[in-house]
Amino acid sequence: MSTPSSLYRNAIDLNRYSNSVARRLINAYNDIIIDAVNQLQTIDEASAPVQAARLRAILAQLKASLATWAGDATELTAQELQGLALLQSEFVTEQLRAALPAGARDAVRTVEISPQFAQSVVTTDPTQLNVVTLSDDLYKSVYGAEALARQAGTGTFSLTATQGTMITLPNGQIVEKAFRGIAEAQAERFSQAVRNGLLTGETTQSIAKRLVGNLERSQEPLRFGDVGPLSRRQMRAAGLSVDGPLSVRQLQAAGGELTTVANHQVMTLVRTSINQVANTASQHVYEANQDITKKYRYVATLDTRTSAICRANDGREFEYGKGPAPPLHFSCRSTTVPVIDYEGLGFSPPPPGKRASMKGQVPADTSYGEWLYGQPKTVQEDVLGSKTKYFQTIVRKDTSKLIQQGVKPDTARKRAARDAMAKLVRDDGSELTLEQLRKRYGPAQP
Repeated sequence: MSTPSSLYRNAIDLNRYSNSVARRLINAYNDIIIDAVNQLQTIDEASAPVQAARLRAILAQLKASLATWAGDATELTAQELQGLALLQSEFVTEQLRAALPAGARDAVRTVEISPQFAQSVVTTDPTQLNVVTLSDDLYKSVYGAEALARQAGTGTFSLTATQGTMITLPNGQIVEKAFRGIAEAQAERFSQAVRNGLLTGETTQSIAKRLVGNLERSQEPLRFGDVGPLSRRQMRAAGLSVDGPLSVRQLQAAGGELTTVANHQVMTLVRTSINQVANTASQHVYEANQDITKKYRYVATLDTRTSAICRANDGREFEYGKGPAPPLHFSCRSTTVPVIDYEGLGFSPPPPGKRASMKGQVPADTSYGEWLYGQPKTVQEDVLGSKTKYFQTIVRKDTSKLIQQGVKPDTARKRAARDAMAKLVRDDGSELTLEQLRKRYGPAQP
């Protein structure tokens, strides 16, 4: 059993896409906080009555600005998720076609994405609606096998706005409410921090430093191939330049009380939502083609800190509608891949690991890191960008350390490559926009 390497690359690319979307929201949020803090530092010399009035004005403006930010963040997220749903459905459709012999590829069915799908995901609370969506198995139970067959016979399958309403964050909340909660909580935190600081005699400069740390207005984003959040020592060891913009994670580390936690929350919301929509779109394409794939495999091996629940599901196969689908928790990076029913189709499966290309196969008993380490440099660079040299360096060093500890050379290399890839995925701060993803995957083939 093997998995197309392009599906692993897709998971890595979605991680970078999350960074891109999150940065836009984080920069907008941080700019609002920094502006409020800058205004705060101008009230030191004012008389007490004037100081109190100006502080009230700053707090009122901050509250209004953060409320506007929450609305803008919701709208931007909906737009990005809609584009992602379309792109992901096209991508996995092409992956199914590529898995079949040329003469059988026309049998792959596509999924239409409702124009209101992502808007429903982001803004509609399913607990406030009386809606029910059915899996294929339940649909067949309710309406009968003939009705399901008629639907399949039309070749038309859809991901609807109604189905979008049933998608929530792992805690049951919707994205719009989560952004609004961040805005309201941070406005209140700013108010309390400033009032408490002034009451205890703290200067506004000290309060400002505590609230925003070392942040300045809008940092330039990292693009694909940029270094990301490696330490300067690591970058020098790999022969990379130490100059460049901060990653989203570095922005969090450089911030203060009013930015670090909020930035992390935004990153978590964005990453979880993108994972959710990408997996939903993929699953619907797979379910629309159950004559080609009857099961899916849960993949949770691209992270150094895989959760217990994802670790337990990793590698397991489930029938559609009868198993777990990511995200199972916030910041989940797990994904699913289709298990092609070659026997049922009457075809022989492709030999695992024979093609050194981005459409090659990764054997089930081989980690993606191990597979990638054995590929040509051009393939590695397509996945890792400028981190390729660093990836190779840490694999070699960790392999040597493991051998010194008594681990057999082949086992040591496999473990080192697996762990190196997992670390790079987690620490990857580079970014890809939706348009860059479209160019990266290319247009859908007829």
